[in-house]
Amino acid sequence: MSSRTLCRLVTCGSVDDGKSTLIGRLLYDNGAVLSDILDSLTRDSKRHGTRGDKLDFALLVDGLLAEREQGITIDVAYRYFETKTRKFILADSPGHEQYTRNMATAASAADVAIVLIDARKGVLPQTRRHTLILYLLGIKKVIVAVNKMDLVDYQQSVFESHKAQFIEFSKSLNFDVVHIIPVCAPTGDGLITHSQLFSWFAEKSIMSVLDEIPLDQAHSADAIFSVQLVQRPDSQFRGFSGTLSQGILKPKQTVTVLPSGKTATIERLVTFEGDLAMAQQGQALTVTLSHELDISRGDVITSGQAPVSVGSQFEAQVIWMHEAPLLQGRQYLLKCGHQTVSVTIAPINFKLNVDSQEHLPAERLELNDIGECEITTDRPLVFSRFSEHRPLGAFILIDRITQETVGAGMIKFELRRSSNISWQNLSIDRKVRASQKNQRGAVLWFTGLSGSGKSTLADLLDKKLVASGHHTFLLDGDNIRHGLNKDLGFTDQDRVENIRRIAEVAKLMADAGLITLVSFISPFASERRMARSLLPEGEFFEIFVDAPLSVLEHRDPKGLYQKARAGKIKNFTGIDSPYELPISPEAHLKTDAQSIDECIEQLVRLLARAGIINNP
Repeated sequence: MSSRTLCRLVTCGSVDDGKSTLIGRLLYDNGAVLSDILDSLTRDSKRHGTRGDKLDFALLVDGLLAEREQGITIDVAYRYFETKTRKFILADSPGHEQYTRNMATAASAADVAIVLIDARKGVLPQTRRHTLILYLLGIKKVIVAVNKMDLVDYQQSVFESHKAQFIEFSKSLNFDVVHIIPVCAPTGDGLITHSQLFSWFAEKSIMSVLDEIPLDQAHSADAIFSVQLVQRPDSQFRGFSGTLSQGILKPKQTVTVLPSGKTATIERLVTFEGDLAMAQQGQALTVTLSHELDISRGDVITSGQAPVSVGSQFEAQVIWMHEAPLLQGRQYLLKCGHQTVSVTIAPINFKLNVDSQEHLPAERLELNDIGECEITTDRPLVFSRFSEHRPLGAFILIDRITQETVGAGMIKFELRRSSNISWQNLSIDRKVRASQKNQRGAVLWFTGLSGSGKSTLADLLDKKLVASGHHTFLLDGDNIRHGLNKDLGFTDQDRVENIRRIAEVAKLMADAGLITLVSFISPFASERRMARSLLPEGEFFEIFVDAPLSVLEHRDPKGLYQKARAGKIKNFTGIDSPYELPISPEAHLKTDAQSIDECIEQLVRLLARAGIINNP
C-alpha cells in the first residue's frame, strides 16, 4: 500500500459543466463514499437534488448551503480516494468567473487536471481561461472530459467538433499529455470503464488514464528548506523550523543560507519523534546548525546547485483577482514562501487575450486578467523560476491598505539588471547632512482637493521656515507637471506614477537634510502610504487640507470645477474621480473654519514637537 504514488488532481472548466457531479461519481464508483454519507446523500438528493429520485452526486462535493441553492461550486472542495495503483487528492474548483481566484488556488499544487466541457455548449471563454491558467501554473498533463453526452444523444460528430476546438485552442500551450474523452457523469459512462454508449470511441476511460498517466517526480538531492519559524525555547537551543521542499538534508552536511550567502554545517535534524539521520523532501522538521548565524523567518537553507536566486527584480506572470485593477507603478505586498516584501509593478509588458492568446498592450490588469509584469522588490528576495521549483516560484500579491489578497503570480526569470546593480556605500549620510543645517530632514505631504489651500499653505510655511533660517524646498503638483512629470496625464495609472516619482524626489531631498514640502492632490491612500514608507519613522507628515466640496466649488480659483461640471475636464478629482480621505494624518487643517495664520502656527508647532526644527 505504501508504494502507491500520490496524484493531486483538479477539475476545472466553465460553470455548470458538471465538475462536482463527475467528482461525486468518481468517489462513489471507487468506494470512497461511506455508508452513512451515502444515506445522507440519498436524503439530500430528494431535498436539494436535480435528478428526481436518483442520486445527485454533485451534493457529495457541494457542501456549502449557498452552493446547493444555486447549483454551483463557490469554494474549493477537497476529497480523497484510492485505487490499487494510486492515492488521489482531488480538488473541485469553481467554474464561475467570479471565483477564478479559487480555481487558481486549487490548481497551484495539482499534477493532473480534468477540464470539463458541456457537450451542448463546447469550449467557452471560462474553459479557455482555466486551461490557460493550468498552463501558466505548469500543469502539463490534461484530461478533457466532454460531459453531458446524453443530452446530445451520444453523437460522435458533436464530440469530434469539441475535440477539434480544444486542440486548436491549446496547441500553442505545449501540454505533455492531452486525453479527450466523452463522458456522462451522472451515470458514470466513460468514467471508470469504457462505455458501450460510445462504441465509436476506442480509447480508455478517465479512471484508466488517471491510473496510468506518468507523474513528474523530483529526484534532486540539492536541498531547499524555507525557514518558517525560529525556535528558541531556552538559551541552549536555537533551531529553524519548516518543511524540506526539495532534496535531502543530513547531519554534518554543508549548507548555504540565503539571502546572506553565509555557510554552516547541519548539526541536528529534529522532529517530534526524535532526531533524523536524513531528512527527505516533504518532511517537516527543525534544523540546528554548527554555529550561530543571523537567520530569520523567510530565509532559505540550500545545498549543492539548488535552483534558487537572490535578487530584487524579476519577470512574472500575474493572475489578477480583485475588482479594483492592478495599476502600473502601484506598490503591493508580495508573499513568496515565508517572505513578505514590498514591491512595485512596472511595467506591465502585456495582458493575454484568453481566446486568441494574443499579447495586448496594457497599463492595468482588471479582474481575471492574466498579464506579464516586471516586479521590483524593496529588498533582496529568495526565489526560483516557477518551472524549476514551485514553492519559491509562486507568490501572492496583497493590497497594502486592506490586506486582501488581490493577485497570484509565477516567476519566469530574474532580470539581469537585478544582479548588476547594487547599493553604493557613501561616506556622508543623511544625519550628517541634516545636522549641518541644524534641523532634521523631513517631508510634509500636503494632500487635499483642488482649491482646498494646499499650495497657499505650503508656500507660506516655506517662507516662514526660510525666514527663521531653515533649509527647505517646495515641490508643487502643477509646477512638477511642467517638467519631470509632463509626460503624464490624469488616468489612475498616471496619477500613481505621478506620486511615485515625486515621492522618490522628496525622499532624496529629505536625505539631503532639507525640510521638503510637497503639495499634491495625491488622491489615493495607497500612494500616500508608499511615500510614507520611504522615510524613517517620524520624518513623514501627512497634512490633510480640508474644506467642503461646496466651498471649494465656490472658491474655484482656476475655474477647474466649473469646467469639470461642464464635462470639459475628465477624471477630475472630487467630481468624476475619487479622493480617498486620509485616516490618521499628522495634521488636519480645515480651511473653511481656520484662518491661514492658525493653520501655519499649527504646522510650526507640529514640526517643533517632532524635533524637525529647533526654533518655532
